Amino acid sequence: MKRAGAPCCMLWRTTAGVRLPMPRPSDTDLERTYSRRQFAAKLRRLADSIERASPFTIQIAGERIRIPTDATFNIEHERSGDDEEIEFQLLWRRKSAQRGSRTKSRR
Repeated sequence: MKRAGAPCCMLWRTTAGVRLPMPRPSDTDLERTYSRRQFAAKLRRLADSIERASPFTIQIAGERIRIPTDATFNIEHERSGDDEEIEFQLLWRRKSAQRGSRTKSRR
């Protein structure tokens, strides 16, 4: 789940269904549901990119997202009542956010 002030990230989630939300620059979540087969294929492509240390590009609901090689990876498990959720997260900063933070630190 996106937290205030968190870097741009791609969340691979597994709950009752399978979905892939991605925060947009406007901080609006972009989500699309995939079949089990489609989801597995995307995970395979992602794993291959991670092993090769190469950028990963994915299109979600018509928007192309590029994950750089310096992304951070983590896995979260959440419980709420009878529901459970596992999130495979890739976190990175957008280039404009990096430039902005460098400018602020020089002042």
